[in-house]
Amino acid sequence: MTDDDRALVDRFLDMMAAEAGASPHTLAAYRNDITRAAEDLGGSVGTADAATLSRLGAEWAALSPATVARRSAALRRFFGFLMDEGLRDDDPSAALPRPRLERPLPRILDEREVTAIFEAAEERAASGEPAAVRNLAILELLYGSGVRASELVTLGRGALRQGQPFVILRGKGSKERLVPISSRAETAVGRWLEYVPSDSLWLFPSGKRHLSRVRLFQIVREIAALAGISPERISPHVLRHAFATHLLAGGADLRVLQSLLGHADIATTQIYTHVDSARLVELVNARHPLADRDR
Repeated sequence: MTDDDRALVDRFLDMMAAEAGASPHTLAAYRNDITRAAEDLGGSVGTADAATLSRLGAEWAALSPATVARRSAALRRFFGFLMDEGLRDDDPSAALPRPRLERPLPRILDEREVTAIFEAAEERAASGEPAAVRNLAILELLYGSGVRASELVTLGRGALRQGQPFVILRGKGSKERLVPISSRAETAVGRWLEYVPSDSLWLFPSGKRHLSRVRLFQIVREIAALAGISPERISPHVLRHAFATHLLAGGADLRVLQSLLGHADIATTQIYTHVDSARLVELVNARHPLADRDR
């Protein structure tokens, strides 16, 4: 990457931090993707024309579609910035590769398997062992409210208040959303709070910080193993998928589900409609205005 390119990228990232509120992780990802593109072009990326950018399709042929899409998106935003700032009078990004991405179907657990997991966790928690009580509270929040792993581990000690059936979470992009808390989760968390030091900043402390996502992953798998479920089939995110899938199967509205999950785009939420297509067909046949009309 040339010195001029580095200066342009620095200005671009300053804008992303100030105006878009991009996190350090996001800024580092943008810098890496643009730097890799410059290396693949073997010259200046800031002055590259459409013909030059069209070579990237061949250069990136061995990469996954997701990686190609991410790098192309980073460059499109970079060139858009250069146009907005008057640093270029053309936008060559139309020549960038646009791979077709197929969103993978989420791994899910059926209700019988979820019940087995909770039965194993409840049996352990009945002993009063602090770790077991904590683990049950974790499960209730993951499956009962669909919170992300990162949202759960960073919950403050006072995030859930007695008699308040919801919690305000700060999710991806620092966006806040209101998440309902089931009575089961409230009870489980209330029991766990008896073991949490009153001066703790976190609901799930670990040493001087909060529980790590890695440890959370291990806890969920350990409980699954107790229930006779292969640990490879489960993770905190799989429980979030189960929350969404089972709510939809129970008749939840897709827009409500989008709000509960904190999805910016409803297309992300629609992935869950695959799991219960039979129910959706039944719903149309039963509720459509012409359903009862004789053929």
